[in-house]
Amino acid sequence: MNATLPDWLARARADARQPPRRARLPLLADGYEVGSVEPGILDEIVLHGLLDARYKLSIQERFASPAWCLEAQPGELTAAFDALARALRALGHCGPWRGEQLAVCTAQGQRLGTIERGLVRVLGIATRAVHLVGLASDGGMWVQQRAFDKPHHPGQWDTLMGGMVSAADTLEQALKRETWEEAGLRMSTLVDVVRGGHIDFECPSREGGGVGYMRERIDWFHAVVPEGRVPHNQDGEVARFERLPSGTVREWVAQGLFTPEATLVLADWWGL
Repeated sequence: MNATLPDWLARARADARQPPRRARLPLLADGYEVGSVEPGILDEIVLHGLLDARYKLSIQERFASPAWCLEAQPGELTAAFDALARALRALGHCGPWRGEQLAVCTAQGQRLGTIERGLVRVLGIATRAVHLVGLASDGGMWVQQRAFDKPHHPGQWDTLMGGMVSAADTLEQALKRETWEEAGLRMSTLVDVVRGGHIDFECPSREGGGVGYMRERIDWFHAVVPEGRVPHNQDGEVARFERLPSGTVREWVAQGLFTPEATLVLADWWGL
């Protein structure tokens, strides 16, 4: 592959801002728009009564357009999302089931409930993630190669750490937890931890048989890994770590060896 770094970044940025492959219907929860679904995905649940009778799932007209609406009693929306998730899983419309809850929020950031991670793409629910750019004291960079059994981008290269912000975490808590789980490093041992910025993704997802849509904000930080500290993976999600010269990282990015998320995070770090 003979792409230059600007060529690769232009493609990566275009890939990160794509409309859905097909028109999607809004998904509302207790009257708030929280996501979207492809037509037909939820029909079978209603047709065969696969959702717990305590919750209501129906198509309603909202602003002169059809929308799927999920309704539950006060305080029961998380249980309703769980029932919906299990019904979709039974029908094969689900990403990898993680047993991890992510927050479901309004556009204004109000949390309505939580849902299994494996359904957020299928339902077009916005998520948050965090990345850490690990700098070496000699000006190089620590990067990881993702495990080859990862469901997304297996074997590709990534920042020192990249992970989801779970429903149980603040952004700072997710940064600490994921840095330990992926790299075996405590934030207290790192130097000059700085919040760098954020990037946004909106693009089709292959999850659920190709019916997903990814909407994600990635907040990224950078820090120096002191001399003598070596990352060690704790959760089995990393194949290996490498300490590389910054120029080599740029070359590998241009060759398409890094994930789309890491590519844009590193571009931000480099000020490109």
